[in-house]
Amino acid sequence: MLRNTPWRAALPHSIQLAQPPLEFIPQRFNPVVLFITQRLLPVLLRFRTRPWLPTGITQIETVNVEALVKLYQQFQAGKIRFLMAFRHSEVDDPFSMMYLLSHAVPKVARHMGILLQYPIHSHFLYDRGMTLWAGDWLGWFFSRLGGLPIHRGKRLDRVGMKTARDLFANGKLPMSVAPEGATNGHSEIVSPLEPGVAHLGFWCVEDLVKANRTEEVLIAPIGIQYSYINPSWAKLDWLLGKLEADCGLSVQHIGQSTLIDREKVFYERLFCLGEYILSQMEQFYARFYHKSTPTATQTDSSANRNQVLETRLQAVLDRSLQAAEQYFGLESQGTVIERCRRIESAGWDDIYRKDLPNLHALSPLERGLADWIAEEASLRTLHMRLAESFVAVTGTYVHEKPTFERFAETSLILFDLIARIKGEKNPARPRLGWRKARVTVGEPISVTQRWSTYQTSRQAARKAVDDLTQDLQLALEKMIS
Repeated sequence: MLRNTPWRAALPHSIQLAQPPLEFIPQRFNPVVLFITQRLLPVLLRFRTRPWLPTGITQIETVNVEALVKLYQQFQAGKIRFLMAFRHSEVDDPFSMMYLLSHAVPKVARHMGILLQYPIHSHFLYDRGMTLWAGDWLGWFFSRLGGLPIHRGKRLDRVGMKTARDLFANGKLPMSVAPEGATNGHSEIVSPLEPGVAHLGFWCVEDLVKANRTEEVLIAPIGIQYSYINPSWAKLDWLLGKLEADCGLSVQHIGQSTLIDREKVFYERLFCLGEYILSQMEQFYARFYHKSTPTATQTDSSANRNQVLETRLQAVLDRSLQAAEQYFGLESQGTVIERCRRIESAGWDDIYRKDLPNLHALSPLERGLADWIAEEASLRTLHMRLAESFVAVTGTYVHEKPTFERFAETSLILFDLIARIKGEKNPARPRLGWRKARVTVGEPISVTQRWSTYQTSRQAARKAVDDLTQDLQLALEKMIS
């Protein structure tokens, strides 16, 4: 229900051996670790020290920070409990959030004459799977920063959710959660939000009411958007050329002097790449998984062309999910994200064996069969990863607004896909130029004011959760410039 996808630059590989159940990593907030991390933040924002670390942000603009200062002031005075629901379009978002809390909020608070207690920080949720590809050190590090792991593939992570609920109601810091869960790679598209944040909000109100406490529960939407300071079309030309070479297509290098119809030329290259990759994936699933896709009719109309491309893309994503669902015995029902979560849950059950807590006690035959199932489950889960990467991709995103940012975002998503298919473990995403982040604090939404409706019945509770989730979605979408 609450989830955070492993950072997109780190592409998961197949797992070949059965694993014991994953242990819960309790949060052990350490102010010293936070202090050191905050001091290193400018370096982490600019330079890549590992493939999964973000890079290239030299400017961060913050908007309406005064609203967040007031929330912290009220929180520290014991008047409210609040959660920050932030956009999660890119791998850099946690660093942008850390800048907001560690630099912007204290600075604005001093300007407003408001004295805030240190630390100005928050607990946060992260996907338990992140430690699998990054290493145990990440779990140690996130734990000391106040992070809480959630099994995003599980239908209900009881331990994680119980701990998150307790921290929201009783923790010494507010909470931060990405309601989209997965990064979608698009600064200007907000993926459909999951209801986890709304559930947490109402649970917090419920816990406060039971304890006869009067704090108001609020959710603060926070938008994060990225742009290139000096767009380098030459670097984008290089990236498209690399993708064309990886696909076996003729590489079209465009000179820097080409300014007339530049966007049109780049769009045609990107469109041809998308068409070719789709054709290859259609043939792949038709031949090896016996899942043919309906043939779409091509037209000369640019608008129709994009509609055809999007229809084909959705069909391929459906076939990709079916390839995993058929293996795990799952029904193909619900949204793409709901189907992805069911597949991931089934895969984790076959890899991290709760029914086999002591793998060393197995006979060689039993262990061999367990490893066999784990590897096959891992490979089938990769079909879900492909669909998940393209959940927000449309056939019209670039066509409607052919900016450098939209070209770059879509090209980098294709780079991730090809790198995944090539089997690269931790490919370093190409840097297309220095970037600027814009972090906008929205007006807080009161969960407490909705409590009277929520508590009347189960049906009313479901509607209250849906309405709060939708209002939060609209608030995040309004922040897109």
